[in-house]
Amino acid sequence: MDGTSSQDGLQGNAAYSALLQEIREGRLSPGDRLRETDLATRFSISRTPVREAIRQLEADGLVTHLPRVGATVRRLDYSEVMELYEMRVVLECTAARMAARAASDVEIAELGAISDALSQSGAGTEASRLNRQFHLALLNAAKNRFLTKSMLSLQKAMLILGRTTLADAERYENALAEHQAILDALVTRDGDAAEAAMRAHIIAGQRARIRALRVDFDDPNTL
Repeated sequence: MDGTSSQDGLQGNAAYSALLQEIREGRLSPGDRLRETDLATRFSISRTPVREAIRQLEADGLVTHLPRVGATVRRLDYSEVMELYEMRVVLECTAARMAARAASDVEIAELGAISDALSQSGAGTEASRLNRQFHLALLNAAKNRFLTKSMLSLQKAMLILGRTTLADAERYENALAEHQAILDALVTRDGDAAEAAMRAHIIAGQRARIRALRVDFDDPNTL
């Protein structure tokens, strides 16, 4: 590989990471167009690494190409949203049960610290970040590499669900209580309770997501 190709590759990785972060934070929303020229100008790079970054996002299932529109952040339809939450229940409930058995005291303490930080953050973007951190820490505490691989793949799809439901004050407060129930079960090493608490948490999140997208559900072509 020559120097130019190598540099394009490095810039492509940086552009991919930047776009992924913008999708994660909601600065790029489902349906938003990704124009190569605009992005190249914004990132101060050529169109080649931007094109590669968009291809990577497409491979992740986060970007699609629409006729006469071009590359856009993908929208999930209703059935895909439901299927996503069904898989979250399967995987994250399993993770909670495993973590109740396998987590070290240090890992449980870290989960408690993240939960405390979440309770101080208030509703919004920071709450969303800490919520992801809590779920990732619990997944790591489950100590199952195959479960982790499956969950990390699912989490990429979750990036295009849209605006975080933790921006809603009521959902934020309820999520705090749900996290505490999960944490209490982990502290007592109660796998059944941890699984049940996680199930309640995911289903509550699913209901909040449906409410948030209710207007879009009226027109499946815009979801």
